[in-house]
Amino acid sequence: MANTPYPESYYAASANAVAPRPTLQDDVETDVCVIGAGYTGLSSALFLLENGFRVTVLEAAKVGFGASGRNGGQIVNSYSRDIDVIERSVGPKQAQMLGQMAFEGGRIIRERVAKYNIQCDLKDGGVFAAITAKQMGHLESQKRLWERFGHTQLELLDQRRIREVVACDQYVGGMLDMSGGHIHPLNLALGEAAAVESLGGTIYEQSPAVRIERGASPVVHTLQGKVRAKFIIVAGNAYLGNLVPELAAKSMPCGTQVITTEPLGDALANSLLPQDYCVEDCNYLLDYYRLTGDKRLVFGGGVVYGARDPANIEAIIRPKMLKAFPQLKDVKIDYAWTGNFLLTLSRLPQVGRLGDNIYYSQGCSGHGVTYTHLAGKVLAEALRGQAERFDAFADLPHYPFPGGQLLRTPFAALGAWYYGLRDKFGY
Repeated sequence: MANTPYPESYYAASANAVAPRPTLQDDVETDVCVIGAGYTGLSSALFLLENGFRVTVLEAAKVGFGASGRNGGQIVNSYSRDIDVIERSVGPKQAQMLGQMAFEGGRIIRERVAKYNIQCDLKDGGVFAAITAKQMGHLESQKRLWERFGHTQLELLDQRRIREVVACDQYVGGMLDMSGGHIHPLNLALGEAAAVESLGGTIYEQSPAVRIERGASPVVHTLQGKVRAKFIIVAGNAYLGNLVPELAAKSMPCGTQVITTEPLGDALANSLLPQDYCVEDCNYLLDYYRLTGDKRLVFGGGVVYGARDPANIEAIIRPKMLKAFPQLKDVKIDYAWTGNFLLTLSRLPQVGRLGDNIYYSQGCSGHGVTYTHLAGKVLAEALRGQAERFDAFADLPHYPFPGGQLLRTPFAALGAWYYGLRDKFGY
């Protein structure tokens, strides 16, 4: 059987050492079979194990192989659509519950890191950077909105203050969220996987689910074994493929690109980001960046609809980095990679149940680091019979992409082109 390694990236090169996990080669029984060892699956497994369930996790490649081990490493609160947009769609009662959960994922990450002593370079503080006065107005409105839901660790930054936290002259202001922050994402996943195993959970790597036999006692089949369970949690997101066709129809994998510089040294690194906060701008097609534990700059941006791998990632992202930090023109890029996230038409996560015993969460649409940790808790609550918070997500309206899977990529790319023009000309 083929062994799928991590793709080349800074995260894979600097990951904490772990022993390879076994491939499933037997027939096993469990309470819950989780498909996917990314953040959604690992968070679900941890909450379930803490509540007495037997849990088996199937991973097609390696723990954190997908978006969980390749993302920008930023802890960003809320969803890809903010709470006021949700409120206009579903009404105040459902929006109130979703708004109260919007800031929980970051707290769960910090609790996990502390409880299980996960070494993942956790740093506090995230900045939303406004390029235009209109974007700054949106941040002022966002601050009032978030404070309405009890989120108060926020500070608006004028032009002078944002220069104190990031050495970039593009920004007219910003907002600092001290409950935001950043992590080494793959090491967070590896630490959570170790926590799963410490509680008696089992993780099989190189064990892709190839078929789900639905029914009262569902069975997940792999190439060399099968898992019979009382419940299944589908947590494959952009790497699920067509295992569950009804989920594939309502979502689209998209690629984002990331580069990492050579080590910059303390002086240069600290001059760029003196407080070591992470930053994302307020464009629709946004750029994001942060420092690593060994003082490299991780810089990401751009979207490839349909999840194709661009031929030259550095050629796409390096100009964006130099626009923000021209002082890095002579700095070497050591790593460049792409990773897929799952986009929904509403840009809100899709949560639900198929039949009586197959649960799923997918489609974080770019806000996955925090949302997936919340999703694991919400899914575990539902399996315990506490479905109120699960239902708040499950009742969100979702639609297939226009034209189905054949036309979803060009339609999404056309929409991105439009919003890119808005970003460029400040509409």
